[in-house]
Amino acid sequence: MNAGRKSCDAAGPIGVFDSGLGGLTVVRQILSLLPGEDIVYLGDSARVPYGTKSPATVCKFALQDAGFLLRFDPKMIVVACNTASAVAMDVLRENLPVEVIGVVEPAAAAAVRLADGGEIGVIGTEGTVNSKAYPRAIHAIDGARTVLAAAAPLLVPIVEEGRKQDDPIVLAVLTDYLHELQRRRPAVLILGCTHYPLLVRAISKLMGPHTRLLDPGLAVAEHVRARLNETGLLSRQAQGSLRCFTTDNPERFAHLARRFLGREVAGVELLGADELDRAECGGQA
Repeated sequence: MNAGRKSCDAAGPIGVFDSGLGGLTVVRQILSLLPGEDIVYLGDSARVPYGTKSPATVCKFALQDAGFLLRFDPKMIVVACNTASAVAMDVLRENLPVEVIGVVEPAAAAAVRLADGGEIGVIGTEGTVNSKAYPRAIHAIDGARTVLAAAAPLLVPIVEEGRKQDDPIVLAVLTDYLHELQRRRPAVLILGCTHYPLLVRAISKLMGPHTRLLDPGLAVAEHVRARLNETGLLSRQAQGSLRCFTTDNPERFAHLARRFLGREVAGVELLGADELDRAECGGQA
């Protein structure tokens, strides 16, 4: 059942959720373009990764994440998780009373523009690649476009371990995952997981100068700005705030968050798993 849209206030925050820390790369881009916006972020670190979960489980988790964010009366919810964007957008849009923006559709549109008729590659988690969400979104714009996809599940733990981009292990794993894409040299390669922008230098080195890398976070931020402008919901304040919640280990979250966000994150708040389990879309505290 469609929840129906509620009236939103420009002073309300933007709610953002991801399966863990990676969505902070999307928040970073939103804050860069829209520094006056308040953002409430939920990283479901206790249940990461979403990329290996079944579609039913991902939908369940996404509804719970969004249900928690509704407590803050957001004017929009951004699904920063590629897997949830690939699998759960229909159920979220059906059940949420505010606009929901995922990462797949804005990134697909940007990739088609940038590829200028060339092939488009996608790397992501198993869940994202198996969903075929990126090819569907790209083919909805250009049905004749060739889309190449490769799953790269080990990159998430590699990034969270803090390995350097010139680490031999990083390069070996990337070389294995990118082998076919290296052979085809697509015009654009979508980094279809929010962790992957932290490996952009290593990926670019392996793919070469003829492949342009696309960070979906920037495409999402531009889409968020356009939608808030169209709906008259842009914040009028000069400087917004960022409030972060995690479902596991706030100290580790705060420590790693700087790499994803590019700045310190203070006062990360712990959200108990039992409380998230009770969260329901449409229910507000």
